[in-house]
Amino acid sequence: MGKCLRCLTRDATVMALAMDTTDIVGEAERIHGTSAVVTAALGRLLTAASMMGILLKGQEDTVTLKIDGGGPAGSVMAVSDSRGDVRGYAAHPVVEIPLKPNGKLDVGTAVGRDGMLHVLRDTGAPQPYIGSVPLVSGEIAEDITSYYAISEQVPTVCALGVLVNPDLSVKCAGGFLVQLLPFCPEGVIDQVEETVAALPSVTAMLESGMTPRIMMDKLLAGFAYDILDEYEPVYRC
Repeated sequence: MGKCLRCLTRDATVMALAMDTTDIVGEAERIHGTSAVVTAALGRLLTAASMMGILLKGQEDTVTLKIDGGGPAGSVMAVSDSRGDVRGYAAHPVVEIPLKPNGKLDVGTAVGRDGMLHVLRDTGAPQPYIGSVPLVSGEIAEDITSYYAISEQVPTVCALGVLVNPDLSVKCAGGFLVQLLPFCPEGVIDQVEETVAALPSVTAMLESGMTPRIMMDKLLAGFAYDILDEYEPVYRC
């Protein structure tokens, strides 16, 4: 199962989630038999959906993320409930493309960059909320950040990561989401931006043994904060 913390600074200016989804993404890889780059793409989207699900207000609410980017992986989709339990798939689970020059998996090319991120929130209303934004990079974290800025006008930083072993199993996966709350002072904004910019990658933190709590300490360095909720989401078909 995954592990997620949702926290709020005591001055009520910043809300953050930090999450380890290694088991969740590993189960998705086992079920779908994804190649390494598709595991990374699907794993990032599953992680984002799980965190966004945890932010839902109603117990029966769900959120669906779908990326149609025109890449060889085809449509990639993830669905989460309000507990962060999540499932998803890629239309084409096996895609083989060259690594980036830095040796990283090229998620943006696999997903594609010429398309849209669709977010559907089902809250039990007669019509679900649907927000769609153009893809920024296809790397998914930047696209989630863009969605919040454009569709919800919430200043947000999202980081996601999946590290795949040579045998295609998942070594680690996770992410974090930081949102600035209304009336957040400029000084707090600057502090958060500087802290996030100085952080190692999500996979580097997880690979070094950091738990979501330690990641949160890094994310909210300099702030007093309280843990609002702790979750243990799973991949649920």
